[in-house]
Amino acid sequence: MAASSFAISSLSCSSFKPNQAYLKTSSLSIKGISFPSLRLKPASRRFSINCAAKPETVDKVCEIVKKQLALPGDKVVNGESKFTALGADSLDTVEIVMGLEEAFGITVEEENAQTIATVQDAADLIEELVAKK
Repeated sequence: MAASSFAISSLSCSSFKPNQAYLKTSSLSIKGISFPSLRLKPASRRFSINCAAKPETVDKVCEIVKKQLALPGDKVVNGESKFTALGADSLDTVEIVMGLEEAFGITVEEENAQTIATVQDAADLIEELVAKK
């Protein structure tokens, strides 16, 4: 069976909208027989994976960071806390990583250490390294 024609009756892309189909309707004609118009649905969301560390790991990392930076007890440190926002310079960050290695019995490679910017980054990396042991 050969298709004699394929016509697109409407193509809309006047304004960009993420996750939305732009081909609104189409009709298909095979050997003079027309088939009803088709309507495409918006694209579904992409599959995502959440690799958040356990709360206990995040809490332990927070304690180590507070200790290494000699932060006051009332200073709030959580997973979103950035080392630089807490006052850490590059030497402080190295000392934090060394404290984490000692506390968790892991070794953090230099290229991995350079990717750590937040408490959550550190906790996620720790769990990944512990799982590989």
